[in-house]
Amino acid sequence: MKQFIQGIVENNQHQATHLLQILREIQSRYHYISEDAIEQLADLLSIPRTQIIGVIEFYSFFHLSPRGHYELLISDSITDHMLGSKELLAYLADKLGVVVGEVSADGLVSLDKTSCTGMCDQGPAGLVNGHALTHLDRAACDKIAELVKQQKPLEQWPPELFKVDDNILKSGLLLSQPLELGAALKSVFKQSPEQILTEIDKSGLRGRGGAGFKTASKWRFCADEAETQRYVVCNADEGEPGTFKDRVLLNTYADQVFEGMTVCAAIIGAKHGFLYLRGEYLHLHDKLENILAQRRQNGLLGSNILGAGLDFDIEICLGAGAYICGEESALIESLEGKAGIPRNRPPYPVTNGYLGKPTVVNNVETFMAAAAIAVNGGDWFASMGTEKSKGSKILSISGDCARPGIYEYPFGATIQTILNDCGAEDVQGVQVGGPSGTFISNQEFERKLAFEDLATGGSFIIFNASRNILDMVHNFAHFFAHESCGFCTPCRVGTSLLQKQLDKIVEGHGSAGDVVALEELCQLVKNHSHCGLGQTAANPILTTLERYPDLYQNKLKEISYEPGFDLDAALETARRMANRDDAGAHLAQIEVNEHE
Repeated sequence: MKQFIQGIVENNQHQATHLLQILREIQSRYHYISEDAIEQLADLLSIPRTQIIGVIEFYSFFHLSPRGHYELLISDSITDHMLGSKELLAYLADKLGVVVGEVSADGLVSLDKTSCTGMCDQGPAGLVNGHALTHLDRAACDKIAELVKQQKPLEQWPPELFKVDDNILKSGLLLSQPLELGAALKSVFKQSPEQILTEIDKSGLRGRGGAGFKTASKWRFCADEAETQRYVVCNADEGEPGTFKDRVLLNTYADQVFEGMTVCAAIIGAKHGFLYLRGEYLHLHDKLENILAQRRQNGLLGSNILGAGLDFDIEICLGAGAYICGEESALIESLEGKAGIPRNRPPYPVTNGYLGKPTVVNNVETFMAAAAIAVNGGDWFASMGTEKSKGSKILSISGDCARPGIYEYPFGATIQTILNDCGAEDVQGVQVGGPSGTFISNQEFERKLAFEDLATGGSFIIFNASRNILDMVHNFAHFFAHESCGFCTPCRVGTSLLQKQLDKIVEGHGSAGDVVALEELCQLVKNHSHCGLGQTAANPILTTLERYPDLYQNKLKEISYEPGFDLDAALETARRMANRDDAGAHLAQIEVNEHE
């Protein structure tokens, strides 16, 4: 082991910023990270062992105690639940003879749940030693159990178990017009970086990750910084359950994404870029590395790109199972080899990003669109969409529809149009934008896909009339409680309390006062959390409470209060507490009282 770790660290030039990649290799080889490994890494990287332990404990794909030689994880996303994943998990546990969340007595296999695998269009899905498993059913589980018992290496498992489809079902502005290799870079060198930035500005391109910040403004802010060392980061950590478009774009359009990153580098003056790839997309890693190598060979990356004097290269960094790393400052912390805890802002990454240097962070779809605009011009892109939402949006559609997959629409398309195209019938509602987004009812399907109406990072989860919407809310509440980074009290304690309060109501133990208290707690978490995770964690509850209050009311039981108990006064106290400036301290006291 010492020789193995020594080799990994040397391959990573003894850089502590590469800690995640080093830990991934150790975890893959030994199925956990031992105390001896931690001591050796602390010495070789010259960082405290406590820092290494903190990183291991932060990411769900790292472990301090041994996992099975075959580590199986089954997606716990609501889309997988709808396809029977909970029953399959129990069936697989029985076939393998292992308790969910534990390791078999012989150390051969471990079985557990994971928040989401990014395979929502082809579930039930899972992972084995980090590699995607799709379209799971009982026959597949039987096969997996037999392969594990025979101790077959993964290379000898049937390839159909690992088959991942793109499922591109509707192409539009971007998907139907792939670029020729180098076309965007030739446009930059033929015109000038400043002219291309003007075209991107004219296009009205806004970030496609959900926040919608104007792309040209972000790039200009970064380029205008006095610091000469700058970075380009592509955020491919789409951890939002129900979102999988970036997986497809990287599988089929990676060259165009990398070209968009290189265009950005030419404009802001960066020499180094990172693709932060979601840990669940391990199956894409080698393919993407080969594409980067081919681009270097073709003169599209590296030194003196296309003979125009631009030096720029891209490095892939794999995540390790932390939803919060989709937040740009948490992602940067992770790139630096740390726990992915969001930074205080300001300063923003465009001024103080990776290693404190000016950094542009955009998502996969944004860089792909920027490359297309560099070739076709700003007017071409702006000719589609609405006044405030230019161009098209690529959607990940899953749930109760006949044709789940990838769809591209011009902004302004109605929700009803989208539902018709994917074969959704008898729809009760749609979760737009994943758990952190908005739930809309069947009375709102004339609303439009647009930043000024329904803004989304790209996820549509469809629920038909047979579904219990509270199952979705319950799943999302547990998701946020599990994925909170724990940095701030309003989110760390608040998401846990939301989960428990919702459990109480869903299980039929709640009263009218509990629903009011739940809503007050939602506002407290939303208004006082440090970052976007906590600020949006209450959205599933708030948006469904607004549209389907009867669902909550029907779960309540009749209760009587002690003589003299004033319910109205108690609720008023709760409201007052939710608006206190020291809301975090108040939540901390709740946590202490609950523990006692």
